[in-house]
Amino acid sequence: MGKESSSPPLGAQVAAIYRSESRAVFATLIRLLGDFDLAEEALQTAFAAALEQWPQEGLPANPRAWLVSTGRFKAIDGLRRRARLSSLSLESIEQLEATPDSTEMDAPEIEDDRLRLIFTCCHPALPPDAQVALTLREVCGLTTEEIARAFLTSAPTIAQRIVRAKAKIRETRIPYEVPARAELPNRLDIVLRVIYLVFNEGYTTSVGTTLMRADLSSEAIRLGRLFLQLLHDPEAEGLLALMLLHESRRPARATPDGELILLEDQDRSLWNRELIEEGIGLVQHAFASRRLGPYTVQAAISALHAEAPSSAATDWSEIIGLYELLLRIDPSPVVELNRAVAIAMRDGPAAGLSRIEALLAKGELNDYPLAHSAKAELCRRAGRLDQARAGFERALALTHQEQQRRFLEKRLAGLP
Repeated sequence: MGKESSSPPLGAQVAAIYRSESRAVFATLIRLLGDFDLAEEALQTAFAAALEQWPQEGLPANPRAWLVSTGRFKAIDGLRRRARLSSLSLESIEQLEATPDSTEMDAPEIEDDRLRLIFTCCHPALPPDAQVALTLREVCGLTTEEIARAFLTSAPTIAQRIVRAKAKIRETRIPYEVPARAELPNRLDIVLRVIYLVFNEGYTTSVGTTLMRADLSSEAIRLGRLFLQLLHDPEAEGLLALMLLHESRRPARATPDGELILLEDQDRSLWNRELIEEGIGLVQHAFASRRLGPYTVQAAISALHAEAPSSAATDWSEIIGLYELLLRIDPSPVVELNRAVAIAMRDGPAAGLSRIEALLAKGELNDYPLAHSAKAELCRRAGRLDQARAGFERALALTHQEQQRRFLEKRLAGLP
């Protein structure tokens, strides 16, 4: 362990390592310690030790391995101290000490600790809403407030789900492992759903001042690749394709100062053609299986956008047809909203407006800001300015992401 340059300052380096490595360290600590809360405590203790020791000793060659080893050692040491002060048995502590301190980072991909953690968090013994909340909290490190905003519920409700899920894992001894291959198909849907939720939180954050979190979307894509290697399923292929095609637009989604740019206004020369080609190849392979699921169909829609030289040149009829297929496979009001917007792009704002207004009248999208902003945008284009203003104001009241708020404020300011 040697001294390293102090530029950037070591404190900033530790903060950057926390952002990039903390969830990986946490996942490995769970494997080594066998308990969520103990692993979380060990993680915080390890980073506290890093802040104390690294300024004197220098940045270690492998910070992740150092943090895992330090966290594990300090957790076991703490358990021993507590055992001496109580009637706790030392047997379990000795078992932890006997576990190899495996900090080797080149293990086979199927043994990836974060993949193990996802399967634990998505175990069928847990309720679906708890699976999602626990994965976003423990695998991705989102706060309970961020998860609550993403799912339009309260932070105490999310916290309660997480506490109950952890207790269930502990009490029923849910294993921390990748399931046997025969079990994988039954675990597919929820794992794919959670990976996509992780990606979406990175692609467009639900709250805060940052429009995108590349660390989360990159992690979701990495997990998507891992899962596809583990289980060659067309929907796993479709999900990876969908994420890659969305990710290809990242360089064009915001101005240099971070302002949001809509899809139709993006500079398509900035789109990542390598990701597009890979995504389209995956879509074609998934479609060839004839086992079409919602992710594969959504990926096909994204592929049509990626292939079009401009918004005007997009094959909107084909996109509408794919949305109709998606409605048969996986009906939802959000899919109906997207189909209505596609109809407006093909047939004019009035054609889409009538459908969006009918959707809002049902009440299912009343708290969904994109429904109100889509209606407002079509009203603006149709010259219905009072309704456009009301729609943008409603969307603004429901939006907690800073760049999206600024975009809506500019739309409002631009109305005559």
